[in-house]
Amino acid sequence: MDALKMISESSLKKENVPAFNIGDTVKVHVRIQEGDKSRIQVFEGTVIAKKHGGISETFTVRRVAHGCGIERVFPLHSPVVDKVEIVRSGKVRRAKLYYLRDRVGKAAKVKEQIR
Repeated sequence: MDALKMISESSLKKENVPAFNIGDTVKVHVRIQEGDKSRIQVFEGTVIAKKHGGISETFTVRRVAHGCGIERVFPLHSPVVDKVEIVRSGKVRRAKLYYLRDRVGKAAKVKEQIR
């Protein structure tokens, strides 16, 4: 068990991992491989969930594009995720914001936390 823990700790990302919380609006820079070329694509949205911990930690980002809700689950320590930028911090009282899926328009907004 210790060998497994040592391997997982060595592959954790120490840098480029800001401390973001549920309800924050973030920009996730994702590396996309197209043939032999790679490029960075930015996915901006609200963090509605964080799951697990350690090497298998994931977070779910939701945005609405052209009237259609899009959710993507990103592994936090994956080499595909280049960096995560915090755009604004949200003030919420829940650990999971799945209720935002049923809301439309201004009702789906999260209040901003003044820090």
